[in-house]
Amino acid sequence: MNLASIIAYCDLLAVGVFAASGALAAAEKRLDILGFVLFGTITGVGGGTLRDLLLQLPVFWISDVRYLWVCITISALTWYIAPMLSARRKLLLWADAMGLALFSVLGCAKAMQYDAPWIVAIVMGVMSASFGGLIRDTLLGRESVLLGVEIYVTAALVGAGAYVALVSSALLSPSNALLIAMVPAFVLRAGAIQAGWRLRSYRRLGN
Repeated sequence: MNLASIIAYCDLLAVGVFAASGALAAAEKRLDILGFVLFGTITGVGGGTLRDLLLQLPVFWISDVRYLWVCITISALTWYIAPMLSARRKLLLWADAMGLALFSVLGCAKAMQYDAPWIVAIVMGVMSASFGGLIRDTLLGRESVLLGVEIYVTAALVGAGAYVALVSSALLSPSNALLIAMVPAFVLRAGAIQAGWRLRSYRRLGN
């Protein structure tokens, strides 16, 4: 399986995971099934849409409607099973963590596929991983996870940076680098969720 195929399949997985996180956020607001589908879709495709627009590529879910069907299906299923889930908040965090790990590396890989400089590719990975969740939280009136003290953007940065480092070193094929680079991003975010890992926050001089 070539790199383009791996990116496509992982992209579908990432969209589905983020769609689940958007639908779970809708569950917190007790929205109807159309609300679930709306926020699942916005969250699922938001980061990738920004990535493709900035790279001046065809927007992925317009050229391939499978992504929309994944968002709609996952969101609708979540509407049915959400009442049976006792820990929706925790599941939302874990779904978001998995989506972050996937999209941070995928966004970076796709940018490098189209010959973007490595620094641009890393920024693209971070933006891809965070933009969908940012839109979700803003529209739902939730405090964005980006504003929390726990590690989030740093995890996306590490995932994208790991991919660039692995590919540049030529120690691994781009396909293997893609899969391996997701691990540190997920581990960092998992540590933030489970153990409250955080970076030192800003303090004004003299305080």
